[in-house]
Amino acid sequence: MKKQILTLAIMAAAITTGLGFNQAAISAEAEAAKAVPAGYKVAIVDVAQVVAASKEVQALRKEQEAKMLELQKWLEKVRADVQKQSSEENKQKLIKKYDAEFAKKQEAIKKNYASKLTSIDKNISDVINKTAKAKGYDLILSKGVVLYGGEDITKEIEKSVK
Repeated sequence: MKKQILTLAIMAAAITTGLGFNQAAISAEAEAAKAVPAGYKVAIVDVAQVVAASKEVQALRKEQEAKMLELQKWLEKVRADVQKQSSEENKQKLIKKYDAEFAKKQEAIKKNYASKLTSIDKNISDVINKTAKAKGYDLILSKGVVLYGGEDITKEIEKSVK
């Protein structure tokens, strides 16, 4: 019984301490919000929405799907070619050859995709930066990290992104 009471007392103290910490963090956040200078312009952008609406991203997805279908057709031909071999030794040699070829094709697809994705990311970032400068924003945040406030410029960015 005494052990249970002691355990409950320790848990209560831990919870109280935790709540006090959270209250202090909330108070510090409120004070920081008051410290924002007058005329400080903050905007928010739903980057995921901008990316989803991007024609470049949609084109890249279609391109990737086409490349994957092409790779799948190639793999079907490879399987058929391997099956045609009469000896196990010939099959193993052919499998090694095709494995190396597959790795090269796969790496080329990954590099191409990463390169284009980097270009798209840079384009979106450039549009956001240009909009921030043109509209006089001091700070632009991702919509996912903002609970309240800021002017939502997502639609404007969507229109500007190719």
